[in-house]
Amino acid sequence: MFALLSAERIKLASTRSPYWSLIGIVVAVMLMTLPFSLSDRGEHATIGLSQAGMQLGMMVFMVLAALTMTTEHRFGTIRVAFLATPRREQVFLAKTIVVATLGALVAAVLGPAAFWVTKLMAAEPARPLELVSAADYRQVFGSAALFAVAAVVAIAVGTLIRQSAGAITILLVWPMLVESLVGLIPNVGMKISQWLPFTAGSAFTTSAADLEASMALGGGQVPDEAVAEIMDAAASAPGPLAGLGVFAGAALVLWVLALVTLKKRDA
Repeated sequence: MFALLSAERIKLASTRSPYWSLIGIVVAVMLMTLPFSLSDRGEHATIGLSQAGMQLGMMVFMVLAALTMTTEHRFGTIRVAFLATPRREQVFLAKTIVVATLGALVAAVLGPAAFWVTKLMAAEPARPLELVSAADYRQVFGSAALFAVAAVVAIAVGTLIRQSAGAITILLVWPMLVESLVGLIPNVGMKISQWLPFTAGSAFTTSAADLEASMALGGGQVPDEAVAEIMDAAASAPGPLAGLGVFAGAALVLWVLALVTLKKRDA
């Protein structure tokens, strides 16, 4: 297994796309901290808002993770890997471990970096930007777990679809559009959407203070009925650990399905 892990690490580091993707993640995360850090001398800056760019960064990383699988099928290198290691589950597991570990490391660095940039640039925040509670630390460092789980989802989707365009489309449309559309279903939509994988996973790094800050930034333009519905849905949302569990469970189901498919069909 150590040799397989080394092989996957070398394959990942030997192409340019991972480096460009990582640069894109850094730029996306850091740029999204600036509006909250500089607007009104950082009055609206909070710990949660300092992490506003992490979701976009996770989307970019999922594209990278999916490409590690789809490009292998495109160029036929997956056949070479399976000839060298006939037990396909070992190759699949090694790739998953390497990419998920990279995701966790990237988020573990960028989360604190975004927080400290916000802290340094916000001259007069309404609330002190200090890490005090466990929830504060979870907001800043918790994205490492989400990036790792998202990598598993992306690798599974890339394995099932095998074509880069299709896999990337699914990975971008699923969290950004599909789960949002479910929330538009009258009466029950927002409560259901809270338990969908990506939305549930986000509960691991969010808090009630984030919701209040978002409402404040809305400038009172959100109708009272909508505010009441949002708060009611938030009350029925999963807790941090439950949300992470839902996200990880969905990732595991997809990963197992991808593994079964990978073992049955031609490479």
